[in-house]
Amino acid sequence: MKFTQDHEWLKPEGDLVIVGITKHASEQLGDVVFVELPEAGTEVSKGDEICVIESVKAASDIVAPLDGEIVAVNEDLADNPGLVNEDPMGKAWFFKMKLADMSALDGFMDEAAYTKFIG
Repeated sequence: MKFTQDHEWLKPEGDLVIVGITKHASEQLGDVVFVELPEAGTEVSKGDEICVIESVKAASDIVAPLDGEIVAVNEDLADNPGLVNEDPMGKAWFFKMKLADMSALDGFMDEAAYTKFIG
C-alpha cells in the first residue's frame, strides 16, 4: 500500500489501483455525511478534483493521485457515507483506477514514511 501527502491510500490490485482516504484523514474530517463519487469511465489527470466529501466539520476534495481511468466506484458510500469513518482503510474505498503508468506508484510513501509524515 502507498500513501499520498493528501492523505489518500493507494492499493495495487492486479492492473488496477484502489483509492481511499486514510484513517488519519477520516478522523480529521469528523462524521462524514455525504460523498460525491466520479463516474466510472472518466479519464482523469493527476491533481484533478474527482470526489467531494462533506462532513459535519468541512467539505474536502479528493484529487486524482495519478493519470488514468476511473473503472469502478464504491456505490455503498452514496448510501452510507459513514463507512468512511467506520472503515476508511477497507470497505470505504472510493474508486478503482486503471493507471496510465503503474510504475508511478513508486513515487509515493510507504506506511512507515506516511506515519512519520503525519507524526
